[in-house]
Amino acid sequence: MPRTVLITGGTSGIGLATAARFAADGADVIVTGRRQDTVERAAEELGVRGVVCDATETGQVEALAARLGDTLGALGALDVLVNAAGGLPPAATGDGSPLDAVRAQWETNWAQNLMTAVLTTTAVRDRLAPGGAVISIGSIGAERGGGAYGAAKAALAAWNAFLSAELGPRGVTANVISSGYVENTNFFGDGLTRERHDALVAETHDKRAGRPEEIAETAFFLASPGARHITGQTIHVNGGAFTTR
Repeated sequence: MPRTVLITGGTSGIGLATAARFAADGADVIVTGRRQDTVERAAEELGVRGVVCDATETGQVEALAARLGDTLGALGALDVLVNAAGGLPPAATGDGSPLDAVRAQWETNWAQNLMTAVLTTTAVRDRLAPGGAVISIGSIGAERGGGAYGAAKAALAAWNAFLSAELGPRGVTANVISSGYVENTNFFGDGLTRERHDALVAETHDKRAGRPEEIAETAFFLASPGARHITGQTIHVNGGAFTTR
């Protein structure tokens, strides 16, 4: 039986590469994204199923879970959940006070980089099969004073430890992949200068940017039989830009 894999934010960058990796293994992959056009394009490109869902919106996440239940049927199970939705929101603007802008920036980061994972996982957790895996995409920003974004990713790792303890008795693992600088994503938008790129590469030990496919391979491993005793962990994939011991 092929595994069923749900990947939020699966229409570009790390999410898309992860969807491609599981699809290449013959999994039944479902990708989500906020826009109909990008969801349709990713689904057609990879030969997977696509569902429009803004994972910051509770109603849309509930609808996704209901649709998943209809698809899998009464006895069907979800084998892998990859929480890849998130990113770096643009700076808040508007006519409010400076404090309003700060609050908006923090709330947006919190919603996109923490609550997407919390809401989606909570909505589908009863569908997770024994031997399954929940994998959330974190960031080196949690270790590097990354402001609102880094704080949200740090909270993601803290929540993951709690999630692992809850799901472990059911035979489900939960881990975070903390990625460093990864090229060929939409993370920086148009804001990545050559100088910034060079500085990020210089921080690594191997003197290169990461690739989406490398994060995808790490996610694939964490969902494999060889990783069944790895849970509650934050796995750093950054070329040595941040080291642990």
